[in-house]
Amino acid sequence: MVDHVALQLVDEVVAAFVLVLALLAAGAAGVLARLDGATYPSALMRAAATFAAVVTLATAIAGVLTQILA
Repeated sequence: MVDHVALQLVDEVVAAFVLVLALLAAGAAGVLARLDGATYPSALMRAAATFAAVVTLATAIAGVLTQILA
């Protein structure tokens, strides 16, 4: 039987990894938007949209995997 504390630790590590990945993607989107000539508010909006998209996609994938593996 799998220890529940170990599973909780794995969940926390995966969540932290997803957040770091989302922040990196958002930062890259913001920088690319600025390089493309966007204003700072516009670049920030693109970065925020990218962050939200990555977190939403990760949540959707987690939901599907939970249904498949449960």
